[in-house]
Amino acid sequence: MSKILFYINKYKIFIILSSIIVGLIIYLFLNSNTTETNNIILEKEEEKIISETIKVDIKGMVVNSGVVELNTNSRVIDAINASGGLKKGANTEYLNLSKKLKDGDVIIIYSNDYIESLKKENIVYIEKPCNCPDSINDACIKDEIVNEDMGTNDALVSINNSTKEELMTLPGIGESKADAIIKYRNENNGFKKLEDIMNVSGIGESAYSKIKDHIKL
Repeated sequence: MSKILFYINKYKIFIILSSIIVGLIIYLFLNSNTTETNNIILEKEEEKIISETIKVDIKGMVVNSGVVELNTNSRVIDAINASGGLKKGANTEYLNLSKKLKDGDVIIIYSNDYIESLKKENIVYIEKPCNCPDSINDACIKDEIVNEDMGTNDALVSINNSTKEELMTLPGIGESKADAIIKYRNENNGFKKLEDIMNVSGIGESAYSKIKDHIKL
């Protein structure tokens, strides 16, 4: 026993230092695993947050048109609020403001003048469920265009006569492209054929393929 105590006393400092080092190694190992676990948890939470958001394109009579990011289960009214609200003269009688949105939806807010012009041509009516003036508008109560007297062709957007707001109802056509279309037709005495719209700055074959079924001269 005395010999054991002798060696313990002799190597006491070494034993203490070794114990401290071993303890430190164990602490760092456990702490490393905890940090890694926490990082994994944070990454999963971030992925969950990302998966719980959607992006929708809102255009027309709103303060800031463009793509807005919303929480899942958001409704049309949430997209309107996220875009800064409605402009003066906006008309929502053909839209379902409480409709739930999904990723990639397109929302078009019409103007009173545009709606009135369609009413005069008997293209839309207000009875519920009502018909929407634009078949690409995901905020519509019913995605259908009806014109009992003149057929659905009259619901197409005229690239030679439509207003800026009407042109902005076309898929992928924002304010700047609508301005460019109007500028081109004014400078060239109108479009002679539908394909001429590809001569407008910012509108190539890809953009034309998206709008060709929605336009007329």
